[in-house]
Amino acid sequence: MARILFVDDEPDLIFLVTKMLKNDGYNVTTASSGEECLKMLKKEKPDLILLDVMMKGIDGWEVCKKIKEDKQTKNIPVVMLTVRTSDDSKRKSFDYAHCDAHIDKPFAREELIATIKKLLEK
Repeated sequence: MARILFVDDEPDLIFLVTKMLKNDGYNVTTASSGEECLKMLKKEKPDLILLDVMMKGIDGWEVCKKIKEDKQTKNIPVVMLTVRTSDDSKRKSFDYAHCDAHIDKPFAREELIATIKKLLEK
């Protein structure tokens, strides 16, 4: 069973996405800030990270950049899950933060699950 770390500061979305992923057979851990995510990575070894961009403190782009610059975590796929849908925001997700996928909120369940499955198969 794949382990997913879901990082978002919206409690309702954390509840819904966690329930959806667990129903699909994933083991889900959550964090509500970028700082909490980075601390959890030291002890948790997720197979994939779903990461919001717009959070208080360290934003998701900075968190993703730190994950991808660390030799111990750089191979963990990171999916940006965000309301930041402009072309500039998508470019920043890939070119600056080096994420593996960018999904716009609101998202379709099928798109999220397909993206997760594709990245976990690599």
